[in-house]
Amino acid sequence: MSRGVVDRVGCFISAKIADFAANPLVQVGFLLFCIFWFVAGLPVEILTAALSIIAITLTQMVLNKQNEREADAHRRDVALHAKIDELVLASSRARDEIAGIEALEEDEIERLKQSASADARRDAVTAADKVVGA
Repeated sequence: MSRGVVDRVGCFISAKIADFAANPLVQVGFLLFCIFWFVAGLPVEILTAALSIIAITLTQMVLNKQNEREADAHRRDVALHAKIDELVLASSRARDEIAGIEALEEDEIERLKQSASADARRDAVTAADKVVGA
């Protein structure tokens, strides 16, 4: 999915500001600024309104950055699953129904896992019998 220029620029700016605001020194600076504001006797309503707007804006910026990271993680997950499916389908001993297993419900996955364990034990016994018989 291609993103527009405004979206990319907005996400870039949001990420930079969110990174800056997350710095502990910046947070201490905000605290000192508020203390200065109170000591100077400036109107508290203005400070409250400004801090509310800043908090809402920073929250949205952090959420934008988190959404971007989740989109990247999803893209990597899809690519990894495609690679694993390719390996499963290419392996002559692998069961083709294992490819795409992530789309199944958890109980179905558990059933396939138990079936695979039983198959592996049976193959190990068969291999041992061949060695003993040889």
